[in-house]
Amino acid sequence: MRHSLRSTRNRFAPIALAASLLSLVSATASADSPQVLGWVEEGLILPEKVAVKFKLDTGALTSSMHAENIDLFEKDGDEWVRFTVELEDIDTEKKVRTRLERKMIRDIKVRGAGGAEERPVVLMKVCLGDQTYEEQFSLNDRDKMNYPVLIGRRTLEKVGLVDSSKTFTVEPSCS
Repeated sequence: MRHSLRSTRNRFAPIALAASLLSLVSATASADSPQVLGWVEEGLILPEKVAVKFKLDTGALTSSMHAENIDLFEKDGDEWVRFTVELEDIDTEKKVRTRLERKMIRDIKVRGAGGAEERPVVLMKVCLGDQTYEEQFSLNDRDKMNYPVLIGRRTLEKVGLVDSSKTFTVEPSCS
């Protein structure tokens, strides 16, 4: 009887070893895996910490942010842009209105159903999940859009993957 029990243990030893290795590889892979976010997430516009809906848009190359009263001007020999950000904070439901100035990084030509238009691009800081990103955003009046901030592919490649079946998977928690 002992002989058959010992041979049974020996037969299952490789299976137990394989299961242990598989769980170790699986745990390592999930720790190294990029985060998966929904197609709509709550994010913060910094430094004001205004909480708004971000649409994670794999169809857009450059991110875009709602801006009104956009004025171009020159400062120290560089092109700058002055604009108003007026957004409703989804946490407090209060309107936040602020006038910002940023150095213009470049401008882009955007083509759509209504034709083509040029938009200024500036660096803005945003919080998504527990990460702060300083990224390029084109400025455009998005008042008639459902989402005041659109996160494009240039930013998404740093953020993670998008699962189109999910929304609001993380809360912004940047310090």
